[in-house]
Amino acid sequence: MQHIINSAQTCLDCKKPKCQKWCPVNTPIAEMIRLFLAGDIKEAGEKVFNNNPLSIICSLVCPHEKHCEGHCVLNKKHTPVNVGGIENYISTYYMNYKEFEKPEQNGRNIAIIGSGPAGISLAMIMAMKGYNVTMFEAQEKIGGVLRFGIPDFRLDKTILDTIEEKLLKIGVKIKKNSMIGKNITLCDLQRDGFDAIFIGTGVWRPKKLGIKGESLGNVHFAIDYLKTPKSYNLGKKVVVVGAGNVAMDVARTAIRSGAHEVQVMYRKDEEQMPAERIEKEHAKIDGVKFNLFKSPLEFTEEGIKYETTNPDEEKTQGFEDADSILIAISQTARDLIVKNNAGLSLGENGLLESDKDGRTAREGVFASGDVVTGARTVVEAVNFSKKVAVAIEEYIDTLPPKNKAS
Repeated sequence: MQHIINSAQTCLDCKKPKCQKWCPVNTPIAEMIRLFLAGDIKEAGEKVFNNNPLSIICSLVCPHEKHCEGHCVLNKKHTPVNVGGIENYISTYYMNYKEFEKPEQNGRNIAIIGSGPAGISLAMIMAMKGYNVTMFEAQEKIGGVLRFGIPDFRLDKTILDTIEEKLLKIGVKIKKNSMIGKNITLCDLQRDGFDAIFIGTGVWRPKKLGIKGESLGNVHFAIDYLKTPKSYNLGKKVVVVGAGNVAMDVARTAIRSGAHEVQVMYRKDEEQMPAERIEKEHAKIDGVKFNLFKSPLEFTEEGIKYETTNPDEEKTQGFEDADSILIAISQTARDLIVKNNAGLSLGENGLLESDKDGRTAREGVFASGDVVTGARTVVEAVNFSKKVAVAIEEYIDTLPPKNKAS
């Protein structure tokens, strides 16, 4: 607690705070800190929550050094304000204190497919405005990438259980183990009275390298591994192919799951790794080794055949032994909903097509989050869903009047 107060007291309360400007959801950081120090933590929490219903999560998993903290004025010569820590303290207090209640209903029904950050954000926003929201989740628990794509050491999953309790209190109906797309279609949802449908199913289909050995028993895809790491027996030495944030998560999870040696194999140098700097630093601290300038040619039961890619050296081929190989080169959207529902389409990048406000080519159907943008940060998904909320309300306002009791 004291270190949170000490950091908050270093805030300069800038007239034009760059920290807020560089936050994807424009969090009122200076005002939040001002209220916090003045003893108005409840008001601070309310302002932050109303701006970002997932502030309690974003405060933990956001790349703060890229957004708010990275643009803090103090960052030039001193340590930046610990915005994430302060926001998390305030948000946790608010979520525990706030009595969520179901508002008066406006008679309009919204279906939300997927309960990841995009879906949860939209459900919270629309339900608190009086919309009758039903959330469809294919798994047995809500959270999407928050639960099945972010390791426990980065995000305590009990937070998601708390969020689910709040959603239920404001009237959101949650249908788990419900896969929308084939047996239940968008036509079924529209027939059953849903005025607007939102698709936020994320990106769960891993991209392949397309090289020999990818189907072997010791080769796994990172996004699948992160769902249930305890069900895997990776052995003592693990090589992760890829260098994004997911690759760092997978490597650190493998170490925590008993692997004695974990390497990240990447075809370029460390500076060109797409992972955030702090994620690379955390991986190193955990003991992950970076195996650079190597590009896989083939996977075998014993390891990886590779080609060196250092532009300053002559190309050679080599072999890196490994008990298990984890492929972490990004992922794309599944096409189940698109294939079985007219009016939707995937772009050349394999993602669901929509405009900047989430409108798809099918009337009354909207989408946002990773299924549209590809794998991005949680805060970017929240920001996109806030735009979609406006677009849905504008669309519903064009519909014929509806009896509130219906």
